[in-house]
Amino acid sequence: MIGGGKGDAAFDEFGVAKYQNRRSVPSGDRALIAAFREISQMADRISLPKTIQDRANNVFKLVHDGKNLKGRANDAIASASLYIACRQEGVPRTFKEICAISKISKKEIGRCFKLILKALDTSVDLITTGDFMSRFCSNLGLPNMVQRAATTIARRAVELDIVPGRSPISVAAAAIYMASQASEVKQSQKEIGDVAGVADVTIRQSYKLMYPRAEDLFPPDFVFATPIEQLPLA
Repeated sequence: MIGGGKGDAAFDEFGVAKYQNRRSVPSGDRALIAAFREISQMADRISLPKTIQDRANNVFKLVHDGKNLKGRANDAIASASLYIACRQEGVPRTFKEICAISKISKKEIGRCFKLILKALDTSVDLITTGDFMSRFCSNLGLPNMVQRAATTIARRAVELDIVPGRSPISVAAAAIYMASQASEVKQSQKEIGDVAGVADVTIRQSYKLMYPRAEDLFPPDFVFATPIEQLPLA
């Protein structure tokens, strides 16, 4: 008679037996197991650390146990839980980045995000332009000089209240556009928008607010390949 598997191979990374009879597992537990696996797979796709996975699992379990989001798909709740975990752990991702690794629309992740915060009576730190700058510039292959300039431009635009009501992501994207257009490594609004997950028109709107104050935004040591007066007007 062959005994039940007791080695590591008989269990998955969550300590759940791989070969148990599905009917022996309560439906609630099955939902948790499936969600934890989904969170793990999404996190792996963008190399998020285990601490973020664990926090996302905890957020999902709190929502699941409290039956707070009845009628919402578990995959959507799992995606929103991962988005919240990233924010709470200080490494925020955009809705578009989470959308790209899940099966859920950006709009639905956003809805679940708001519902979870309300249901759990919790909050997340406000995101800033600096939270995304390094990753966006790296994905665009921009040199450090442009990244530093874009960081300064975005920060000063916020400090000078030039971009009221604009999202940090759109301000960061517009700052990258301005800095790159002044450098030798020019990027279009579409190229930046594809990386940042914002529409060209959104970048253009923020840039148009920033352009008249461009002289106040660039760091003093920036080496211009294209002078301010020759930058695009929009």
